[in-house]
Amino acid sequence: MKTELDLENWNRYEHFKFFSSFDEPFFGITVRVDCTKTYLESKENNTSFFLNYLHKSLVAANSIDAFKYRIEEDKVFHYDQVNASPTINRPNGTFGFSYMEYKESFEEFSRLAMLVMKKVRNSDSLIPAGEGQNVIHYSSLPWLNFTSVSHARHFKFMDSCPKISFGKMTKLDKTYEMPISIHVNHALVDGIHVGEFVDKFQALL
Repeated sequence: MKTELDLENWNRYEHFKFFSSFDEPFFGITVRVDCTKTYLESKENNTSFFLNYLHKSLVAANSIDAFKYRIEEDKVFHYDQVNASPTINRPNGTFGFSYMEYKESFEEFSRLAMLVMKKVRNSDSLIPAGEGQNVIHYSSLPWLNFTSVSHARHFKFMDSCPKISFGKMTKLDKTYEMPISIHVNHALVDGIHVGEFVDKFQALL
């Protein structure tokens, strides 16, 4: 479900108009998060560390309205829920986009996501079976302890979906950390919202 915003009575209407006119309205930041508890929890419970932190990031995103806004034909809609569209690596060195529906329960989310991952890995298709505006584009680069990330963009088509990338986990003394890059459309999302997302994600980790 989605609800159209009354733009003229939106307190960010001028910000929306200003940044919507940019050729590149996206801005991005990269931060490091402490993922020690989630990593050890995943090992202890024999669950996927990737799906564990992916789910926690969806929990954080779904708690922030700004991450659920999307631009569609010059209108702004607020979705009740945003889902995940992460890249899934294949044994042959390629990858496929996937579509994972958000579930509040990690157990239910993980069970369904594992089926999606299996389907993508057994397919040659790049594009997921399910897709839509109410997604966050995710990618994981477990080989790289990156400090910044840029994204391929098609400027002829409107894009307002956040893009989140996770990097290589590294051990520092007794803690585990990893970089996370967050790119958002400034017509919809400000720095304060990204800061709120990072704080909530870190607390869940």
